[in-house]
Amino acid sequence: MPWGAAVGAGIGLLGSVMQGDAASDAAAAQAAGQAEAARISAEEARFRPIGITTRFGQSQFTTGPDGRVSGAGYTLTPELRAMQDRFMALTGQGLSQAEAAQAAFAPLSTGAQGLFGLGQQYLAQSPEQAALQYMTRQQDLLAPSRERLMAQLQNRLFQTGREGLSVGATGARPSGAAGLGATTPEMEAYYNAIAQQDAELATRAAEEGRRQVTFGAGLLGTGGELLRGGYQGQVAALAPYTSYLGGMTGLEELGQQPLNIGINIGAKGQSTAGANALLQGGLAAAQSRAAADSVNPFATALIGASQNPAIQQGLGRMFGGRSATSGFGAGGYGAGVNPFSGEYMGSLEF
Repeated sequence: MPWGAAVGAGIGLLGSVMQGDAASDAAAAQAAGQAEAARISAEEARFRPIGITTRFGQSQFTTGPDGRVSGAGYTLTPELRAMQDRFMALTGQGLSQAEAAQAAFAPLSTGAQGLFGLGQQYLAQSPEQAALQYMTRQQDLLAPSRERLMAQLQNRLFQTGREGLSVGATGARPSGAAGLGATTPEMEAYYNAIAQQDAELATRAAEEGRRQVTFGAGLLGTGGELLRGGYQGQVAALAPYTSYLGGMTGLEELGQQPLNIGINIGAKGQSTAGANALLQGGLAAAQSRAAADSVNPFATALIGASQNPAIQQGLGRMFGGRSATSGFGAGGYGAGVNPFSGEYMGSLEF
């Protein structure tokens, strides 16, 4: 490699090292500036609540050695505290009343269960079965009176000598069924009355069958109403307790107002926009300083000189001109011409 290029490379390397040191120092300064900007921004955005006193209470905030909020609380006024104590006593009474409600409304539950069982019994039969049962019972009730009436009729016919008289017979019906048998007018009137009575009983039996089903369903509904009434009574028994507890809670909320107001004021005092502006400004300043500090003029000059061809040629003539009787040798530097001034240089012996 020519001497001028080698010396120029060395000068360029020295300039690069100096420039690298300047860039490293600038990066460290930028990092420190960014950290300081972040610290200032965080300080600006810190939550700063304020203690408040109202008609109902007072709030307190405590901070640690680092200035951060470490605790918060509030105190009710003596008047609200006394009212709250009275509500507390009523709350205990209301809770005892609610606890006794289950036993107080137990008879409703028992009655409901009884109605459920009775209703199931009525619904166990279909309307037709209920109608047949009704018809049978009514005929059983009418049987004694009908038998007495038959005996009286037969006695009357016997006494009048018409016991064997039979009239009113009819032939077979078009359907093939047998017609009416012959009998006395009294007996015919008797059996016609019984048939009319049975027809009326059959109509009432059908109605009774439907009514029995409706009645059974009504028993179930009444039992459900009783059971629902028992549950509603227990819920209503709890109402005084919840009302007293609500009154006590309402007083507590009044006492919490100073705490909430202080928190809201502290939150509004947090300047997020200002903190962001400070952070961005600090970062921009750190970057500008880093850009300015990262440039070393002397290093830039050295690097520029190392890349200048004219300077490289001069250095080559200064340090690279050697011959048999001059130049670098064991005996010393040979005679030569100064590449910068053009003057003759004598030899230098060692």
